[in-house]
Amino acid sequence: MQTLNQSLLDKIVKIAQDAGEHLKDFYAKSVEVHIKSDKTPVTEADLFLSQFITEQLKQLTPDVPVLSEENCDIAFEERQKWDEYWIIDPLDGTQQFINRTDQFAVIIALVQKQIGKNHPVLGVIHAPILEKTYFAMQHFGCYLQEKGEIRPLHGLKQADYRDHNLHIAIGFVHPDHIEDNLKPPYQATFMEYGSSSLKSGLVAEGISDCYIRFGDTGEWDTAASEVLLSEIGGEIFDLHFEPLSYNERETLINPYFIMVRDSQHDWQNVFQFNKL
Repeated sequence: MQTLNQSLLDKIVKIAQDAGEHLKDFYAKSVEVHIKSDKTPVTEADLFLSQFITEQLKQLTPDVPVLSEENCDIAFEERQKWDEYWIIDPLDGTQQFINRTDQFAVIIALVQKQIGKNHPVLGVIHAPILEKTYFAMQHFGCYLQEKGEIRPLHGLKQADYRDHNLHIAIGFVHPDHIEDNLKPPYQATFMEYGSSSLKSGLVAEGISDCYIRFGDTGEWDTAASEVLLSEIGGEIFDLHFEPLSYNERETLINPYFIMVRDSQHDWQNVFQFNKL
């Protein structure tokens, strides 16, 4: 099993940033778009980067399997034997890439089995056009490199939200859908932003208090975010307030979820997820 150290993290950050340079090349030209069987778009950039990142990880850690969004058709019977694996989304926010919003990212995460359960332990999220790289490792901390400057990200000792106003990051879900699930007296200020991983970055930075996702995502969309948020005192849970799982089911599709910056807050007193 891989030893978690600065050297490993630095190498994964470099792989993500190198992939980002390729992604910028694709972004500068017109790319062909296809529709996958699940009705989501895929581009030649997704496919090229999936192969590039997989090859780089295989050179670095030859014995560690790689699970990519673009190559995830691996039987659960095989996957459940893994004690550790890389999980990647070569282009998180393909639709944002197509729409040219700049709000897309490369995601790489390492998942290891600890006390019989799979846990993301290292995560990198790199947004090449925004020049932002979030990176975190278990018991190491969470950091943001932005335009060449690196700074640590810190959580809250404990937020009380005494003004009862939450800054909530969302995708393209209608805000009313979320407001219907807020318990009074809580109110929301919504921040519509790009890819799932970059919304988790807003939470890690403290720009948003939480990010709510009422829609399908894959485990590759959230694994790196798990590490970021855990290291600042946040967490991700489903609409039953239970943690997400990794490689413990046949499906790799996440349930709907909420990412929060302060795991100690009583979120069950904030949301009632019975109006979906």
